[in-house]
Amino acid sequence: MVKGTVYLVGAGPGDPGLMTLRGKELLEAAEVVIYDYLANPEFLDFAPREAERIYVGKKGGEHTLSQEGINELLVKKGREHRVVRLKGGDPFVFGRGGEEAQVLKAAGIPFEVVPGVTAATAVPAYAGIPLSHREHTASIAFVTGHEREDGRESKIAWEKLAAGVGTLVFFMGVRNLEEICANLVAHGRAPDTPVAVVRWGTTPEQQTVTGTLKDIVERVRKAGLKPPAITVVGGVVNLREELNWFENRPLFGRTILVTRAREQASELKNTLAQKGARCIEFPTITIEPPPSWEPLDRAVAAVGSYDWLVFTSVNGVRFFVERLFHAGLDVRELKGVRLAAIGAKTAEALERLGLRVDIVPREYRAESLLEGLSEVGVANRRFLIPRALIARDILPETLRERNAHVDVVPAYQTLLPSEKNDAILESLQAGKVHCVTFTSSSTVSNFFRLFDSETIRSALRGVAVACIGPVTAETAEKHGVKTDIMPTRYTIAALVDAICDHFGRG
Repeated sequence: MVKGTVYLVGAGPGDPGLMTLRGKELLEAAEVVIYDYLANPEFLDFAPREAERIYVGKKGGEHTLSQEGINELLVKKGREHRVVRLKGGDPFVFGRGGEEAQVLKAAGIPFEVVPGVTAATAVPAYAGIPLSHREHTASIAFVTGHEREDGRESKIAWEKLAAGVGTLVFFMGVRNLEEICANLVAHGRAPDTPVAVVRWGTTPEQQTVTGTLKDIVERVRKAGLKPPAITVVGGVVNLREELNWFENRPLFGRTILVTRAREQASELKNTLAQKGARCIEFPTITIEPPPSWEPLDRAVAAVGSYDWLVFTSVNGVRFFVERLFHAGLDVRELKGVRLAAIGAKTAEALERLGLRVDIVPREYRAESLLEGLSEVGVANRRFLIPRALIARDILPETLRERNAHVDVVPAYQTLLPSEKNDAILESLQAGKVHCVTFTSSSTVSNFFRLFDSETIRSALRGVAVACIGPVTAETAEKHGVKTDIMPTRYTIAALVDAICDHFGRG
Protein backbone atom coordinates (compact mmCIF):
# COMPACT_ATOMS: atom_id res chain seq x y z
CA MET A 1 0.00 0.00 0.00
CA VAL A 2 1.55 3.29 -1.13
CA LYS A 3 1.46 6.51 0.88
CA GLY A 4 -0.27 9.36 -0.94
CA THR A 5 -2.69 7.00 -2.70
CA VAL A 6 -6.47 6.62 -2.56
CA TYR A 7 -7.95 3.12 -2.80
CA LEU A 8 -11.59 3.00 -3.92
CA VAL A 9 -12.66 -0.21 -2.20
CA GLY A 10 -15.97 -1.98 -2.68
CA ALA A 11 -17.19 -3.27 0.68
CA GLY A 12 -19.85 -5.54 -0.76
CA PRO A 13 -23.56 -5.43 0.12
CA GLY A 14 -23.32 -6.01 3.89
CA ASP A 15 -22.40 -9.58 4.76
CA PRO A 16 -18.84 -9.36 6.20
CA GLY A 17 -17.96 -12.59 4.41
CA LEU A 18 -18.37 -10.86 1.05
CA MET A 19 -15.50 -8.41 1.55
CA THR A 20 -12.66 -9.20 -0.86
CA LEU A 21 -9.23 -10.27 0.39
CA ARG A 22 -7.67 -7.26 -1.35
CA GLY A 23 -10.10 -4.91 0.37
CA LYS A 24 -9.29 -6.37 3.78
CA GLU A 25 -5.55 -6.17 3.08
CA LEU A 26 -5.82 -2.46 2.23
CA LEU A 27 -7.96 -1.69 5.28
CA GLU A 28 -5.37 -3.32 7.53
CA ALA A 29 -2.71 -0.88 6.26
CA ALA A 30 -4.88 2.26 5.97
CA GLU A 31 -4.04 5.57 7.62
CA VAL A 32 -7.42 7.09 6.78
CA VAL A 33 -10.75 5.33 6.11
CA ILE A 34 -13.54 7.37 4.50
CA TYR A 35 -16.69 5.28 4.56
CA ASP A 36 -20.34 5.31 3.48
CA TYR A 37 -23.68 4.58 5.12
CA LEU A 38 -23.99 1.30 3.20
CA ALA A 39 -20.54 -0.01 4.16
CA ASN A 40 -20.80 -2.49 7.04
CA PRO A 41 -19.23 -0.76 10.10
CA GLU A 42 -17.69 -4.11 11.14
CA PHE A 43 -15.12 -3.61 8.40
CA LEU A 44 -13.69 -0.66 10.33
CA ASP A 45 -12.33 -3.18 12.83
CA PHE A 46 -9.86 -4.31 10.16
CA ALA A 47 -8.22 -0.87 10.14
CA PRO A 48 -5.36 -0.09 12.55
CA ARG A 49 -6.52 1.37 15.86
CA GLU A 50 -4.72 4.64 15.13
CA ALA A 51 -6.25 5.06 11.65
CA GLU A 52 -8.52 8.07 11.19
CA ARG A 53 -12.12 7.10 10.45
CA ILE A 54 -14.35 9.60 8.65
CA TYR A 55 -18.05 8.95 8.02
CA VAL A 56 -19.47 10.59 4.88
CA GLY A 57 -22.70 8.62 4.57
CA LYS A 58 -25.83 9.64 2.72
CA LYS A 59 -29.13 8.44 4.15
CA GLY A 60 -32.61 9.30 2.97
CA GLY A 61 -31.53 12.59 1.42
CA GLU A 62 -29.57 13.59 4.53
CA HIS A 63 -25.92 14.03 3.61
CA THR A 64 -23.16 14.37 6.19
CA LEU A 65 -21.09 15.76 3.32
CA SER A 66 -22.01 16.63 -0.26
CA GLN A 67 -20.35 14.73 -3.10
CA GLU A 68 -18.28 17.81 -3.82
CA GLY A 69 -17.21 17.85 -0.17
CA ILE A 70 -16.29 14.16 -0.35
CA ASN A 71 -14.23 14.82 -3.46
CA GLU A 72 -12.35 17.64 -1.71
CA LEU A 73 -11.75 15.43 1.32
CA LEU A 74 -10.35 12.61 -0.84
CA VAL A 75 -7.93 15.02 -2.51
CA LYS A 76 -6.87 16.60 0.80
CA LYS A 77 -6.25 13.31 2.60
CA GLY A 78 -4.94 11.56 -0.49
CA ARG A 79 -2.04 13.93 -0.94
CA GLU A 80 -0.26 12.71 2.20
CA HIS A 81 -1.92 9.51 3.46
CA ARG A 82 -2.83 5.97 2.55
CA VAL A 83 -6.57 6.41 2.13
CA VAL A 84 -9.22 3.72 1.80
CA ARG A 85 -12.46 5.07 0.38
CA LEU A 86 -14.83 2.33 1.56
CA LYS A 87 -18.03 2.15 -0.47
CA GLY A 88 -20.97 -0.22 -0.21
CA GLY A 89 -21.25 -2.76 -3.03
CA ASP A 90 -18.95 -2.04 -5.97
CA PRO A 91 -17.57 1.50 -6.40
CA PHE A 92 -18.10 1.40 -10.18
CA VAL A 93 -21.69 0.08 -10.08
CA PHE A 94 -23.92 3.03 -9.19
CA GLY A 95 -21.41 3.95 -6.50
CA ARG A 96 -20.11 7.24 -7.98
CA GLY A 97 -16.67 5.71 -7.88
CA GLY A 98 -16.05 6.81 -11.46
CA GLU A 99 -16.66 10.44 -10.53
CA GLU A 100 -14.33 10.21 -7.54
CA ALA A 101 -11.64 8.54 -9.65
CA GLN A 102 -11.88 11.39 -12.19
CA VAL A 103 -11.38 13.97 -9.43
CA LEU A 104 -8.32 12.12 -8.14
CA LYS A 105 -6.91 11.82 -11.65
CA ALA A 106 -7.35 15.54 -12.23
CA ALA A 107 -5.59 16.31 -8.94
CA GLY A 108 -2.67 14.05 -9.84
CA ILE A 109 -3.30 11.66 -6.95
CA PRO A 110 -2.63 7.96 -7.64
CA PHE A 111 -5.63 5.71 -7.10
CA GLU A 112 -6.57 2.05 -7.28
CA VAL A 113 -10.03 0.56 -7.75
CA VAL A 114 -10.88 -2.60 -5.80
CA PRO A 115 -14.14 -4.07 -7.10
CA GLY A 116 -16.66 -5.28 -4.57
CA VAL A 117 -19.46 -7.83 -4.71
CA THR A 118 -22.29 -5.75 -6.10
CA ALA A 119 -25.69 -5.74 -4.41
CA ALA A 120 -27.21 -6.32 -7.84
CA THR A 121 -26.14 -9.97 -7.80
CA ALA A 122 -25.62 -10.70 -4.10
CA VAL A 123 -28.92 -9.42 -2.70
CA PRO A 124 -31.15 -11.42 -5.09
CA ALA A 125 -28.98 -14.51 -4.44
CA TYR A 126 -29.53 -14.15 -0.67
CA ALA A 127 -33.26 -13.77 -1.35
CA GLY A 128 -33.28 -17.04 -3.32
CA ILE A 129 -33.63 -15.33 -6.71
CA PRO A 130 -31.19 -16.34 -9.48
CA LEU A 131 -30.96 -13.46 -11.96
CA SER A 132 -30.50 -15.84 -14.86
CA HIS A 133 -32.20 -19.16 -15.52
CA ARG A 134 -32.53 -21.03 -18.79
CA GLU A 135 -36.27 -21.48 -18.36
CA HIS A 136 -36.98 -17.84 -17.48
CA THR A 137 -34.60 -15.33 -19.06
CA ALA A 138 -31.62 -14.82 -21.32
CA SER A 139 -30.89 -11.18 -20.42
CA ILE A 140 -30.28 -9.01 -17.33
CA ALA A 141 -30.12 -5.26 -16.85
CA PHE A 142 -29.01 -3.16 -13.87
CA VAL A 143 -30.87 0.14 -13.59
CA THR A 144 -30.75 3.02 -11.15
CA GLY A 145 -34.07 3.64 -9.47
CA HIS A 146 -32.94 7.08 -8.39
CA GLU A 147 -31.61 9.27 -11.19
CA ARG A 148 -29.98 12.69 -10.99
CA GLU A 149 -31.78 15.29 -8.89
CA ASP A 150 -30.93 18.23 -11.17
CA GLY A 151 -34.05 17.80 -13.31
CA ARG A 152 -32.29 16.58 -16.43
CA GLU A 153 -34.12 14.24 -18.78
CA SER A 154 -34.17 10.56 -17.79
CA LYS A 155 -31.53 8.35 -19.37
CA ILE A 156 -33.64 5.21 -18.87
CA ALA A 157 -35.00 3.76 -22.13
CA TRP A 158 -38.22 2.38 -20.64
CA GLU A 159 -39.58 1.03 -23.90
CA LYS A 160 -36.46 -1.07 -24.44
CA LEU A 161 -36.18 -2.25 -20.84
CA ALA A 162 -39.84 -3.19 -20.51
CA ALA A 163 -39.99 -5.38 -23.59
CA GLY A 164 -36.37 -6.25 -24.30
CA VAL A 165 -34.82 -7.48 -21.04
CA GLY A 166 -35.83 -10.56 -19.04
CA THR A 167 -34.61 -9.67 -15.54
CA LEU A 168 -34.40 -6.10 -14.29
CA VAL A 169 -32.57 -5.08 -11.13
CA PHE A 170 -33.23 -1.58 -9.79
CA PHE A 171 -30.92 0.09 -7.27
CA MET A 172 -32.34 2.43 -4.64
CA GLY A 173 -35.79 2.47 -6.16
CA VAL A 174 -38.14 2.24 -3.16
CA ARG A 175 -39.19 5.89 -3.23
CA ASN A 176 -39.78 5.72 -6.99
CA LEU A 177 -41.28 2.23 -7.02
CA GLU A 178 -44.71 3.39 -8.15
CA GLU A 179 -43.18 5.33 -11.05
CA ILE A 180 -40.95 2.38 -12.00
CA CYS A 181 -43.87 -0.05 -12.11
CA ALA A 182 -46.06 2.39 -14.02
CA ASN A 183 -43.36 3.00 -16.63
CA LEU A 184 -42.74 -0.71 -17.16
CA VAL A 185 -46.44 -1.48 -17.60
CA ALA A 186 -46.98 1.55 -19.83
CA HIS A 187 -44.20 0.37 -22.10
CA GLY A 188 -45.38 -3.19 -22.51
CA ARG A 189 -44.45 -5.24 -19.45
CA ALA A 190 -47.29 -7.48 -18.23
CA PRO A 191 -48.91 -6.22 -14.99
CA ASP A 192 -48.67 -9.71 -13.48
CA THR A 193 -44.85 -9.81 -13.87
CA PRO A 194 -43.34 -10.99 -10.55
CA VAL A 195 -41.46 -8.42 -8.45
CA ALA A 196 -39.37 -8.69 -5.27
CA VAL A 197 -38.13 -5.81 -3.12
CA VAL A 198 -35.29 -6.77 -0.75
CA ARG A 199 -34.21 -4.45 2.06
CA TRP A 200 -30.79 -4.72 3.74
CA GLY A 201 -29.99 -7.78 1.65
CA THR A 202 -27.26 -10.23 2.79
CA THR A 203 -27.56 -9.03 6.42
CA PRO A 204 -29.55 -10.51 9.33
CA GLU A 205 -31.98 -7.58 8.88
CA GLN A 206 -32.87 -8.73 5.36
CA GLN A 207 -36.55 -8.29 4.59
CA THR A 208 -38.21 -9.37 1.34
CA VAL A 209 -41.59 -8.42 -0.06
CA THR A 210 -42.87 -10.07 -3.24
CA GLY A 211 -45.76 -9.31 -5.54
CA THR A 212 -46.38 -8.21 -9.13
CA LEU A 213 -46.06 -4.96 -11.01
CA LYS A 214 -49.73 -4.24 -10.30
CA ASP A 215 -49.63 -4.77 -6.51
CA ILE A 216 -46.03 -4.53 -5.27
CA VAL A 217 -46.34 -0.83 -4.39
CA GLU A 218 -49.22 -1.50 -2.00
CA ARG A 219 -47.49 -4.58 -0.55
CA VAL A 220 -44.31 -2.61 0.14
CA ARG A 221 -46.34 0.17 1.72
CA LYS A 222 -48.17 -2.25 4.03
CA ALA A 223 -44.88 -3.90 5.02
CA GLY A 224 -43.39 -0.51 5.86
CA LEU A 225 -40.33 -1.28 3.74
CA LYS A 226 -37.83 1.59 3.62
CA PRO A 227 -34.53 2.13 1.78
CA PRO A 228 -31.96 0.76 1.20
CA ALA A 229 -33.44 -1.90 -1.04
CA ILE A 230 -32.95 -3.72 -4.32
CA THR A 231 -35.91 -4.37 -6.64
CA VAL A 232 -35.95 -7.38 -8.95
CA VAL A 233 -38.46 -7.66 -11.80
CA GLY A 234 -38.96 -10.83 -13.84
CA GLY A 235 -40.10 -14.43 -13.84
CA VAL A 236 -37.03 -15.53 -11.85
CA VAL A 237 -38.65 -14.01 -8.75
CA ASN A 238 -41.00 -17.02 -8.61
CA LEU A 239 -38.00 -19.27 -7.93
CA ARG A 240 -37.71 -17.71 -4.47
CA GLU A 241 -40.37 -20.08 -3.13
CA GLU A 242 -38.05 -22.98 -3.90
CA LEU A 243 -34.62 -21.43 -3.42
CA ASN A 244 -35.00 -19.13 -0.41
CA TRP A 245 -32.06 -20.40 1.68
CA PHE A 246 -30.88 -17.36 3.63
CA GLU A 247 -34.12 -16.42 5.36
CA ASN A 248 -34.88 -20.07 6.18
CA ARG A 249 -31.87 -20.54 8.45
CA PRO A 250 -32.81 -21.59 12.00
CA LEU A 251 -31.96 -18.31 13.75
CA PHE A 252 -32.93 -15.86 11.02
CA GLY A 253 -34.81 -12.93 12.49
CA ARG A 254 -33.42 -13.56 16.00
CA THR A 255 -31.21 -11.05 17.78
CA ILE A 256 -28.71 -12.55 20.22
CA LEU A 257 -26.61 -10.70 22.78
CA VAL A 258 -23.09 -12.16 22.99
CA THR A 259 -21.45 -11.36 26.32
CA ARG A 260 -18.16 -13.19 25.82
CA ALA A 261 -14.84 -11.31 26.02
CA ARG A 262 -14.20 -9.37 22.82
CA GLU A 263 -11.02 -11.36 22.12
CA GLN A 264 -12.99 -14.61 22.17
CA ALA A 265 -16.42 -13.57 20.89
CA SER A 266 -15.68 -14.19 17.21
CA GLU A 267 -16.20 -17.97 17.24
CA LEU A 268 -19.56 -17.77 19.00
CA LYS A 269 -20.67 -14.72 17.04
CA ASN A 270 -19.64 -16.17 13.67
CA THR A 271 -21.30 -19.52 14.37
CA LEU A 272 -24.55 -17.84 15.43
CA ALA A 273 -24.41 -15.59 12.38
CA GLN A 274 -23.99 -18.60 10.10
CA LYS A 275 -27.26 -19.87 11.55
CA GLY A 276 -28.92 -16.58 10.61
CA ALA A 277 -28.81 -14.64 13.88
CA ARG A 278 -28.15 -10.96 14.25
CA CYS A 279 -25.49 -10.71 16.93
CA ILE A 280 -24.86 -7.79 19.25
CA GLU A 281 -21.44 -7.92 20.88
CA PHE A 282 -21.51 -6.83 24.51
CA PRO A 283 -18.33 -8.06 26.20
CA THR A 284 -18.87 -8.19 29.94
CA ILE A 285 -15.24 -9.08 30.58
CA THR A 286 -11.90 -7.99 29.23
CA ILE A 287 -8.87 -10.24 29.42
CA GLU A 288 -5.83 -8.46 30.88
CA PRO A 289 -2.42 -9.49 32.24
CA PRO A 290 -2.27 -10.20 35.98
CA PRO A 291 -1.22 -7.44 38.41
CA SER A 292 2.29 -8.95 38.42
CA TRP A 293 4.07 -11.46 36.19
CA GLU A 294 6.40 -12.54 39.01
CA PRO A 295 4.42 -15.59 40.31
CA LEU A 296 3.87 -16.95 36.79
CA ASP A 297 7.48 -16.30 35.77
CA ARG A 298 8.75 -18.20 38.82
CA ALA A 299 6.48 -21.12 37.98
CA VAL A 300 7.59 -21.07 34.33
CA ALA A 301 11.24 -21.19 35.38
CA ALA A 302 10.55 -24.26 37.52
CA VAL A 303 8.02 -25.96 35.25
CA GLY A 304 10.17 -29.08 34.85
CA SER A 305 9.77 -29.83 38.56
CA TYR A 306 6.02 -30.40 38.27
CA ASP A 307 4.29 -33.69 37.53
CA TRP A 308 1.16 -32.10 36.11
CA LEU A 309 0.41 -28.84 34.33
CA VAL A 310 -3.35 -28.13 34.37
CA PHE A 311 -4.98 -25.59 32.07
CA THR A 312 -8.57 -24.53 32.66
CA SER A 313 -8.93 -22.17 29.67
CA VAL A 314 -7.44 -21.09 26.37
CA ASN A 315 -6.37 -17.84 28.04
CA GLY A 316 -4.30 -19.78 30.54
CA VAL A 317 -2.51 -21.55 27.69
CA ARG A 318 -1.90 -18.31 25.81
CA PHE A 319 -0.40 -16.35 28.68
CA PHE A 320 1.63 -19.28 30.01
CA VAL A 321 3.23 -19.88 26.62
CA GLU A 322 3.88 -16.16 26.11
CA ARG A 323 5.79 -16.02 29.40
CA LEU A 324 7.62 -19.24 28.51
CA PHE A 325 8.86 -17.66 25.31
CA HIS A 326 9.52 -14.37 27.10
CA ALA A 327 11.93 -16.23 29.37
CA GLY A 328 13.83 -17.51 26.34
CA LEU A 329 12.43 -21.02 26.76
CA ASP A 330 10.14 -23.18 24.63
CA VAL A 331 7.84 -26.20 24.92
CA ARG A 332 10.81 -28.55 25.31
CA GLU A 333 10.81 -27.44 28.95
CA LEU A 334 7.58 -29.45 29.37
CA LYS A 335 9.30 -32.76 28.67
CA GLY A 336 8.15 -35.22 31.30
CA VAL A 337 5.33 -32.96 32.53
CA ARG A 338 1.85 -34.42 32.02
CA LEU A 339 -0.86 -32.11 30.70
CA ALA A 340 -4.54 -31.82 31.59
CA ALA A 341 -7.00 -29.46 29.91
CA ILE A 342 -10.58 -28.54 30.69
CA GLY A 343 -12.42 -28.20 27.40
CA ALA A 344 -11.79 -29.21 23.82
CA LYS A 345 -10.67 -25.70 22.82
CA THR A 346 -8.12 -25.61 25.62
CA ALA A 347 -6.78 -28.99 24.48
CA GLU A 348 -6.65 -27.78 20.86
CA ALA A 349 -4.61 -24.75 21.92
CA LEU A 350 -2.01 -27.11 23.42
CA GLU A 351 -2.09 -29.51 20.50
CA ARG A 352 -1.36 -26.65 18.09
CA LEU A 353 1.93 -26.28 19.95
CA GLY A 354 2.74 -29.92 19.27
CA LEU A 355 1.88 -31.02 22.80
CA ARG A 356 -0.04 -34.17 23.66
CA VAL A 357 -2.76 -33.72 26.28
CA ASP A 358 -3.02 -36.59 28.74
CA ILE A 359 -6.45 -35.85 30.19
CA VAL A 360 -9.45 -34.00 28.77
CA PRO A 361 -12.46 -34.67 31.02
CA ARG A 362 -15.77 -35.87 29.61
CA GLU A 363 -17.53 -32.84 31.08
CA TYR A 364 -15.72 -29.56 30.75
CA ARG A 365 -15.57 -28.55 34.39
CA ALA A 366 -13.29 -29.03 37.39
CA GLU A 367 -15.34 -31.82 38.99
CA SER A 368 -15.00 -34.02 35.93
CA LEU A 369 -11.27 -33.35 35.68
CA LEU A 370 -10.87 -34.43 39.31
CA GLU A 371 -12.47 -37.76 38.43
CA GLY A 372 -9.95 -38.31 35.65
CA LEU A 373 -7.00 -37.35 37.82
CA SER A 374 -8.17 -39.65 40.61
CA GLU A 375 -7.83 -42.60 38.26
CA VAL A 376 -4.10 -41.93 37.76
CA GLY A 377 -3.44 -40.90 41.39
CA VAL A 378 -2.63 -37.45 42.74
CA ALA A 379 -1.10 -38.08 46.19
CA ASN A 380 2.40 -36.58 46.52
CA ARG A 381 2.24 -35.26 42.96
CA ARG A 382 3.13 -31.65 42.11
CA PHE A 383 0.51 -29.66 40.18
CA LEU A 384 0.84 -26.25 38.50
CA ILE A 385 -2.41 -24.46 37.57
CA PRO A 386 -1.98 -21.20 35.61
CA ARG A 387 -5.43 -19.61 35.57
CA ALA A 388 -7.44 -16.42 36.08
CA LEU A 389 -6.64 -14.29 39.11
CA ILE A 390 -10.12 -14.98 40.48
CA ALA A 391 -11.59 -18.43 39.78
CA ARG A 392 -13.34 -21.36 41.44
CA ASP A 393 -11.16 -23.06 44.06
CA ILE A 394 -12.73 -26.52 43.97
CA LEU A 395 -9.95 -27.99 41.80
CA PRO A 396 -6.89 -26.91 43.84
CA GLU A 397 -8.64 -27.42 47.18
CA THR A 398 -9.76 -30.95 46.35
CA LEU A 399 -6.29 -31.85 45.04
CA ARG A 400 -4.75 -30.63 48.29
CA GLU A 401 -7.26 -32.65 50.30
CA ARG A 402 -5.95 -35.68 48.40
CA ASN A 403 -2.36 -34.90 49.45
CA ALA A 404 -1.25 -33.26 46.22
CA HIS A 405 1.10 -30.28 46.21
CA VAL A 406 -0.62 -27.50 44.21
CA ASP A 407 0.67 -24.14 43.01
CA VAL A 408 -2.00 -21.83 41.60
CA VAL A 409 -0.57 -18.81 39.75
CA PRO A 410 -2.45 -15.97 38.08
CA ALA A 411 -1.82 -16.03 34.32
CA TYR A 412 -4.39 -13.32 33.54
CA GLN A 413 -7.29 -11.47 35.08
CA THR A 414 -10.83 -10.69 33.93
CA LEU A 415 -12.02 -7.11 34.39
CA LEU A 416 -15.15 -5.12 33.70
CA PRO A 417 -15.14 -3.39 30.30
CA SER A 418 -15.34 0.39 30.10
CA GLU A 419 -17.97 0.57 27.34
CA LYS A 420 -21.31 2.25 28.02
CA ASN A 421 -24.30 -0.06 28.33
CA ASP A 422 -27.30 2.26 27.88
CA ALA A 423 -28.01 1.10 24.33
CA ILE A 424 -27.94 -2.55 25.38
CA LEU A 425 -30.42 -1.93 28.20
CA GLU A 426 -32.71 -0.02 25.85
CA SER A 427 -32.66 -2.88 23.33
CA LEU A 428 -33.54 -5.41 26.04
CA GLN A 429 -36.32 -3.25 27.44
CA ALA A 430 -37.75 -2.67 23.95
CA GLY A 431 -37.96 -6.42 23.30
CA LYS A 432 -35.45 -6.25 20.46
CA VAL A 433 -33.23 -9.01 21.93
CA HIS A 434 -34.43 -12.63 21.80
CA CYS A 435 -31.56 -14.36 23.59
CA VAL A 436 -28.54 -13.54 25.77
CA THR A 437 -25.57 -15.92 25.96
CA PHE A 438 -23.25 -16.56 28.90
CA THR A 439 -20.13 -18.66 28.42
CA SER A 440 -18.66 -18.44 31.92
CA SER A 441 -19.53 -17.44 35.46
CA SER A 442 -17.48 -14.27 34.97
CA THR A 443 -19.65 -13.14 32.08
CA VAL A 444 -22.75 -13.57 34.24
CA SER A 445 -21.35 -11.83 37.33
CA ASN A 446 -19.98 -8.91 35.35
CA PHE A 447 -23.18 -8.57 33.34
CA PHE A 448 -25.10 -7.96 36.55
CA ARG A 449 -22.43 -5.61 37.87
CA LEU A 450 -22.93 -3.40 34.82
CA PHE A 451 -26.64 -2.81 35.51
CA ASP A 452 -28.99 -2.16 38.37
CA SER A 453 -30.09 -5.64 39.48
CA GLU A 454 -33.85 -5.06 39.51
CA THR A 455 -33.79 -3.14 36.24
CA ILE A 456 -31.85 -5.79 34.35
CA ARG A 457 -33.87 -8.69 35.76
CA SER A 458 -37.02 -6.93 34.57
CA ALA A 459 -35.46 -6.30 31.15
CA LEU A 460 -34.59 -10.00 30.80
CA ARG A 461 -38.21 -11.15 31.15
CA GLY A 462 -39.16 -12.76 27.86
CA VAL A 463 -35.51 -13.07 26.81
CA ALA A 464 -34.12 -16.60 26.53
CA VAL A 465 -31.02 -17.05 28.72
CA ALA A 466 -28.43 -19.46 27.31
CA CYS A 467 -25.64 -20.75 29.59
CA ILE A 468 -22.80 -22.94 28.39
CA GLY A 469 -22.88 -25.27 31.41
CA PRO A 470 -24.17 -25.91 34.93
CA VAL A 471 -21.57 -23.79 36.73
CA THR A 472 -22.51 -20.77 34.63
CA ALA A 473 -26.21 -21.57 35.11
CA GLU A 474 -25.72 -21.73 38.89
CA THR A 475 -24.21 -18.26 38.84
CA ALA A 476 -27.14 -16.97 36.80
CA GLU A 477 -29.54 -18.51 39.31
CA LYS A 478 -27.76 -16.72 42.17
CA HIS A 479 -28.61 -13.49 40.38
CA GLY A 480 -32.26 -14.46 40.15
CA VAL A 481 -32.23 -15.54 36.50
CA LYS A 482 -33.46 -18.88 35.21
CA THR A 483 -31.49 -20.62 32.46
CA ASP A 484 -33.66 -21.52 29.46
CA ILE A 485 -30.98 -23.07 27.24
CA MET A 486 -28.03 -25.28 28.25
CA PRO A 487 -26.28 -27.88 26.08
CA THR A 488 -25.41 -31.39 27.27
CA ARG A 489 -21.80 -30.81 26.14
CA TYR A 490 -20.26 -27.58 27.37
CA THR A 491 -18.83 -26.27 24.11
CA ILE A 492 -19.55 -23.27 21.88
CA ALA A 493 -20.75 -25.52 19.05
CA ALA A 494 -23.11 -27.39 21.38
CA LEU A 495 -24.40 -24.10 22.81
CA VAL A 496 -25.27 -22.84 19.33
CA ASP A 497 -27.03 -26.12 18.51
CA ALA A 498 -29.03 -25.83 21.73
CA ILE A 499 -30.06 -22.27 20.86
CA CYS A 500 -31.19 -23.43 17.40
CA ASP A 501 -33.19 -26.27 18.97
CA HIS A 502 -34.85 -23.88 21.43
CA PHE A 503 -36.03 -21.42 18.79
CA GLY A 504 -36.88 -24.23 16.40
CA ARG A 505 -39.42 -25.42 18.93
CA GLY A 506 -40.92 -21.95 19.02
